[in-house]
Amino acid sequence: MEPNTTKNAEGRQFPLLPALRQVLEQQRTHTEQVQRSTGRIIPSVFHRQGKRIGHFRRVWKTACLAAGLAQLISKKPRVIKVHRIPHDFRRTAVRNLERAGIPRSSAMKMVGHKSESVYRRYAIVSEGDLRTAGEKLAALHGGDTNRTVASGQVRPVR
Repeated sequence: MEPNTTKNAEGRQFPLLPALRQVLEQQRTHTEQVQRSTGRIIPSVFHRQGKRIGHFRRVWKTACLAAGLAQLISKKPRVIKVHRIPHDFRRTAVRNLERAGIPRSSAMKMVGHKSESVYRRYAIVSEGDLRTAGEKLAALHGGDTNRTVASGQVRPVR
């Protein structure tokens, strides 16, 4: 993001991962094809046949419906109940960074959180995360879940 276009007026740095690079290259190829066919320069990365995407919410609802993350309430007028909001992806990103073991300072920089308290609000722990943590702890103790460790001593759980 460019400086001064984010909520905190600072740009963000994010590594160009192979999957992201592929999406952007495909979009660039598409844009070049549209430019050749229309004879116009298209300034936007994402567009509709060269035209600016004007109403993001409508596009979002249609995409969620296609992905099975929304339901069509009525056809006329077209009413779509969406079960996801764009901000959910930020929460997902933070959870994925946590699960990947990315250092918190790097993760905060990537998602644009300046304080750890805000970051922690996004680092929601699920039951699956707790189960995985328990499995890792059990593996550390050789699968023996009938022991506790305190002050360097191992003793049975009562």
